[in-house]
Amino acid sequence: MGLQQTMRALSDPVRREILNLLKNGRLSAGDIALHFEITGAAISRHLSVLREADLIRDTREGKFIYYELNASVLEEIMLWIATLKGEKYNDEA
Repeated sequence: MGLQQTMRALSDPVRREILNLLKNGRLSAGDIALHFEITGAAISRHLSVLREADLIRDTREGKFIYYELNASVLEEIMLWIATLKGEKYNDEA
């Protein structure tokens, strides 16, 4: 995973909203799609971009695929942004 790929994934408002939905726990693609007025194929593509950027993980259970946040990548981004601001990142806060 590269920073450029991560930033590209985060640049889209639909993908940011998907991440926002997943902060409350894992969801299936169908559950995610209910929150948007775009096609299932478009949701699938957004999920693929997020997965390729390692921002989400997927788990297959039967015929369903569930998606959840990959917090470790988000923490790395927060650390990078904090260092840009000249702050020391403290993960114990």
